[in-house]
Amino acid sequence: MHYSQEEKLEIIKLVEGSDLGVIRTLRELKVNKTTFYKWYKAYSERGYEGLARNKTPNRGSWNRINDADRDKVVEMAI
Repeated sequence: MHYSQEEKLEIIKLVEGSDLGVIRTLRELKVNKTTFYKWYKAYSERGYEGLARNKTPNRGSWNRINDADRDKVVEMAI
């Protein structure tokens, strides 16, 4: 499940304000402890913007032949 920035911030605030303790609160919210601490670190370092989902650049396919080699293979095949 992916949480929005707003949802992550709300969860952080709920955990900070909870009397139950961090682990018990996270268990009640069904949020993984490691995930929460990643969010918390990002929020501490970069604020609200740190809670945005990271968009990884499209690196292409691991088995894609580069254009120059592809042209050579096609030429040989013809």
